[in-house]
Amino acid sequence: QVQLVESGGGLVQPGGSLRLSCAASGSIFQIAVMGWYRQAPGSARELVAAITSDGTTNYADSVKGRFTISRDNAKNTVYLRMSDLKFEDTAVYYCNVHSRALLGAWHETWGQGTQVVVSS
Repeated sequence: QVQLVESGGGLVQPGGSLRLSCAASGSIFQIAVMGWYRQAPGSARELVAAITSDGTTNYADSVKGRFTISRDNAKNTVYLRMSDLKFEDTAVYYCNVHSRALLGAWHETWGQGTQVVVSS
């Protein structure tokens, strides 16, 4: 099994910054894609950003130029640096990891979510 531990959420004013972290542990031989999703009240969960093992990134249009995703493969950790935060960035942010154990099948794991509130 794989466990994800997220941290870094909180309350921030518009224009402020936060950095989210997500550390993966457990039966991990290889991690392909690591990503962040978010879900605002009354809305569907949406992809915010994702990064592959070779560093290729993908961002939602709404966060391009403001958010930066990165990963430390040695630590099995993914980060999301969020800058110039807006009210509409308020949501629960979920870490998502596609991994496999040695000789195992690929599977997807979700974090427990961390709340980000942008408010003045």
